[in-house]
Amino acid sequence: MTKADIIEGVYEKVGFSKKESAEIVELVFDTVKETLERGDKIKISGFGNFQVRQKKARVGRNPQTGKEIEISARRVLTFRPSQVLKSALNGEAPPENHAEIDAQEEAAADAAEARGEDFDEGMEEGEE
Repeated sequence: MTKADIIEGVYEKVGFSKKESAEIVELVFDTVKETLERGDKIKISGFGNFQVRQKKARVGRNPQTGKEIEISARRVLTFRPSQVLKSALNGEAPPENHAEIDAQEEAAADAAEARGEDFDEGMEEGEE
């Protein structure tokens, strides 16, 4: 799906003109981008959380030569889907208490972050 597809969907479902639909979609994406650039979290109930994390510099290895190289510090964007989205992707009914489950997961993620730990469930190193 492209941005043009999203604009078309807004146009068809909401009834705004194509120009208005494009402006709304652009505004949403600009707001998301600006929020993430500041390093703030985005929490969308029933969808998931976007968060910018700082990764430290580390030593890696060139797989072709085996030579060690330094991988510079950088910011990475992570996304954690909500229970509702996870259920939808797996063809399951959403949990009845999905808001409570999402809140518990968010609290656990915040606590892990405060301790300086990662809370990316099921995410292997390098999958980011």
